[in-house]
Amino acid sequence: MNALRLTLLAAAMAVAGCQSLPDKPTEQTMYDFGPATTTPVSGAATGLPLQLPDVQVTGILETSALLYRLAYEDVNRLRPYAFARWSAEPGELLRQRLRDVLGRDRPVLDSAASAALTRRGATPPPVLRVELEEFSQVFDSPTASRGVVRVRCTLLESTGGGERLVAQRSFQVERPAPTPDAAGGVRAMAAASDALAQELAAWLRGR
Repeated sequence: MNALRLTLLAAAMAVAGCQSLPDKPTEQTMYDFGPATTTPVSGAATGLPLQLPDVQVTGILETSALLYRLAYEDVNRLRPYAFARWSAEPGELLRQRLRDVLGRDRPVLDSAASAALTRRGATPPPVLRVELEEFSQVFDSPTASRGVVRVRCTLLESTGGGERLVAQRSFQVERPAPTPDAAGGVRAMAAASDALAQELAAWLRGR
């Protein structure tokens, strides 16, 4: 009888021990683009100033969630990762990277700095408006994915009668993800954003 009691007590303690174990941990992870990968040029930027307002973002991209598509199931559906987020909304992260890269050729101003320059009698700088249309990790299979960034860029000249269209172009850049997960998607999106910024800089040099 004593042996039976000891057996039951041991079993009860084992169950209690199992019940006291914590649930499998889940960790919210925050990502950004990291440092720019292109090499800065020596000396000061010598090109004409450029006004770069906030990147225009609409719809589901107005979020800090990390978004992906399963192209092999439903390419039209955007899904968020449960425990991975950007440190800011994609439009803000992209503008920062564009400012860093374009700023190697010319001074890049926000709207307030551009207005202050104009009030001091300077010629209003041209305005580059950027609309972010796609910013997601696309899975072509469960083990292969790529980062896709698509924007529409409009270059405008400020005149006495308002803004005049100078040029407009859409850019889409894709980079493969090294791993089929959120961390791999972040690296692909950062690489695609870097490449897009460099393509845009080259386009502006020809204006």
